[in-house]
Amino acid sequence: MKPTPTENTVPLRPGDFANLSQALDYAARGVTGCNFYTGKGELSAVVPYEELREQAQTLARRLQSLGLLRGARVALLADTNPDFMRFFFACQYAGLVPVPVPASIHLASRSVYVEQLRALLVKCQASVAVVPPGFLPFLTEAAESLDLRFIGSPEDFAKLPENMNALRPLRFDELAYLQFTSGSTRFPRGVMITQQAALNNLSGIIKHGLGVRPSDRCVSWLPFYHDMGLVGFVLGPVASQLSVDYLSPRDFAMRPRQWLSLIAKNRATISFSPTFGYDLCTRRVRQEDAAVLDLSSWRIAGAGAEMIHHESLANFAQALHGTGFDANAFMACYGMAECSLAVSFAPLREGLDVDRVDRDHLSERQVARAVLNEGGSEDRSRVSSFVNCGKPLPEYEVQIRNEQGHELCDRECGTIFLRGPSIMSSYFGDLEATKEVLSSDGWLNTGDIGYRVKEHLFITGRIKDLIIIKGRNIWPQDLEYLAEQQPEVRPGDASAFSILGEDGEELAVMVVQCGEFNGTEGGSLVDRLQRMIREELGINCCIELARPHTLPRTSSGKLSRSRTRQDFLQRRDRLSSNESGQASPEAARECRATG
Repeated sequence: MKPTPTENTVPLRPGDFANLSQALDYAARGVTGCNFYTGKGELSAVVPYEELREQAQTLARRLQSLGLLRGARVALLADTNPDFMRFFFACQYAGLVPVPVPASIHLASRSVYVEQLRALLVKCQASVAVVPPGFLPFLTEAAESLDLRFIGSPEDFAKLPENMNALRPLRFDELAYLQFTSGSTRFPRGVMITQQAALNNLSGIIKHGLGVRPSDRCVSWLPFYHDMGLVGFVLGPVASQLSVDYLSPRDFAMRPRQWLSLIAKNRATISFSPTFGYDLCTRRVRQEDAAVLDLSSWRIAGAGAEMIHHESLANFAQALHGTGFDANAFMACYGMAECSLAVSFAPLREGLDVDRVDRDHLSERQVARAVLNEGGSEDRSRVSSFVNCGKPLPEYEVQIRNEQGHELCDRECGTIFLRGPSIMSSYFGDLEATKEVLSSDGWLNTGDIGYRVKEHLFITGRIKDLIIIKGRNIWPQDLEYLAEQQPEVRPGDASAFSILGEDGEELAVMVVQCGEFNGTEGGSLVDRLQRMIREELGINCCIELARPHTLPRTSSGKLSRSRTRQDFLQRRDRLSSNESGQASPEAARECRATG
């Protein structure tokens, strides 16, 4: 068994299709396709696009035999395997709407997972659900008493008869898929993306964002249920006819070296990751492992899906010194599921552009005043750094607005609003939530905070995460960064937020995962962090230590500050009789380790 080739036999078409089924029809004329690898780096499945099309159409005829209404939702457990892709495109040909469902939700117990899976099935009003055999007991329990036409594993669907009526693929003005948001601030919402919106975004990514070439090849470990994994590395390669090599998120987490090995082995050119993926490689890839890698082919190392920490990417490049990896390959980007995927890309082959600004000026006046002499006479503790996420794709309009809704000038920090052809039509079945973020004239309130410099976007955080202490804006990332610089704390192991103190004032809190959970060592870390935060940010902060792997994350792997806050308040409530979610003075002073 050999992977599909990089060089194709048909000319590259950069996403200029009316719908996703048409994109696969064209890709099937070539010899490229998708390849699935195990955590040991072994090739486990090869699916050329020609075979994917044939298998998807067969499945589409089986789905037709169920007599579903056009546009009915089909929930697909989005594990990294060929079956997900077969069913996703089967829906395209059968006139049904696929709904990728996370394969691993924040698991506290079996009952919690079943409850959350059931909530997703109800929210998207699924008529059909497909899961790998190992997940079937969970699905059966979750779907109990729900009015689903059919549930089962791919093997169960293979037993259905084929309805030989002509296939009627989804049209350009119909939904392409329903994408659940990551749920970082609330329960996930179903984003409605039309075929037209998806193809417009894919075309912009292929032509303007990545400048895709016929010689390109992709590698991805990103989950299929996340917008960057689904749109960027499932739909994107099909729409540009590129071969793509997949590693599951679980295997990447266990063996991050395999991500780099795949890039080196198949001479891949395009691969993306959130910052934490680069961090994981830096920590886990040994020098002797890196010495045998040739990463000179990697021309676009994308970074997105969360706040981009330039220090982490610089450390990654340093750890891979000698592999041929070029730091100019780093490309920052900005986007979200509500915009199909991408909004902006930094320029190709220019690496990271970091803007260093006066932290106090930004906090107190919401203006990003540039610091030009960082490292000289400037006090580095008063500097915040933000990565340039580039210019918006063509046809996108961007405004930065203040709380009164007025558009701001360059370097004035406010809420980012977007308008463009690939923005969602609505949240599925949630008109009120849609009205909260999408205006009648098409402007989307992203909920992100940032500023512009000559059309280039800089993201500083999320509105709902912003900590306001005595009128000053404090970014949780600044607190978390200080924690991550301590030897006991790894990147991504701190989560900062605010709560209402007994005096009615906002109190900053940070929960920090570390191995030194109790005793003198833990107390030393807490004291050290509180002192640094007072010195550098001028605020008091309640520090709580937590055991490793206990901070809640979203379905896409990002830290969920809202859930961390909720868990913290529940623990405080158990330790204090204080009401209304307020922290008692004792709790505020004695935020140490909790069991």
